Amino acid sequence: MAAMIFKRKKKSADDMIRRPLWQKITAVLLLALLIVNLGLGWYWSRTPDVFWVNEMPSGSTSVVGYATTDTLIRVAETLLDKPGGYLTNDVTPPSVFLDNIPNWEFGVLQQVRDLARISRNDYSRSQSQSREDPDLAIAEQKFFIDNNSWILPRTEAEYRSAIEGFRNYRDRLSGVNADDAQFFARADNLREWLAQVEKRLGSLTRRLGDSVAEDVINTDLAGERAGEANTTLPDRVAVRTSWFEIDDIFFEARGTAWALVHFFRAAELDFASVLADKNAQASVRQIIRELEASLESLSSPMVMNGGGYGLFANHSLVMSNYLARANAAIINLRELLDEG
Repeated sequence: MAAMIFKRKKKSADDMIRRPLWQKITAVLLLALLIVNLGLGWYWSRTPDVFWVNEMPSGSTSVVGYATTDTLIRVAETLLDKPGGYLTNDVTPPSVFLDNIPNWEFGVLQQVRDLARISRNDYSRSQSQSREDPDLAIAEQKFFIDNNSWILPRTEAEYRSAIEGFRNYRDRLSGVNADDAQFFARADNLREWLAQVEKRLGSLTRRLGDSVAEDVINTDLAGERAGEANTTLPDRVAVRTSWFEIDDIFFEARGTAWALVHFFRAAELDFASVLADKNAQASVRQIIRELEASLESLSSPMVMNGGGYGLFANHSLVMSNYLARANAAIINLRELLDEG
């Protein structure tokens, strides 16, 4: 019996050795392809580093609005030109199997869209009845196409067209092509952008905190005696984040924080006079500090979701804490700007 088993094993090994050459080549190629895809997936999943903001054109004097517009352009370019390029709309491996970076991209894109809209509607206009900038009127809309479109139209092409429009506006601000562009660094304009950021961060901190919350008390109409809603929600609303969405929300928040670090640094330069007049420079520095702290690298290979007081870390709650602190500072900054 033992001899028969030995012969069978020997025969099986001989069959493997005698396999056709094309099978051996196919197996080697598949293994090599797997290794290459794993390597690319790891490399493309690394988020870009924070870059420093340009205050003025090279070899030129300071131009109000240059830092904000140039930073918007560079953030959008990083979205498209980072390792692996823009991954959200990719339909081939390894990009199609990656979800962390596409969610990071969406967080960045949301902030780009918000700042682009504020630039078009507020920063570049002296009052509500004034004429909007022609470059921004066209470029801003292109950031709002479907972020997952890979053909007809292709997302990257539309975003690059939007970047080109903002680049033309930036050059006109600095007098390269013309000098008819305007940027109004006023307290009311800055408040408009801060109000939008406040809403984004408020939503993100809630979604991050829902990684441990089972339900919350319904406060939709709290304090509104005559308030009504189109639907009636129960007293307790289930909000628990699905286990499959925890890392998605976390990386969307990281993308949001990454973009906002740059935009607040730019606002600190362009709105320096306004902030000094309101004695609000410290508030901006505190916001930037909290956002930078939220971007510290993970020591874990995956996003952990331990209980609030459990044995393991909960990265969503840590991220939520930093964003909530940044949002509180933004609220305080808005209150300072509202004061006469």
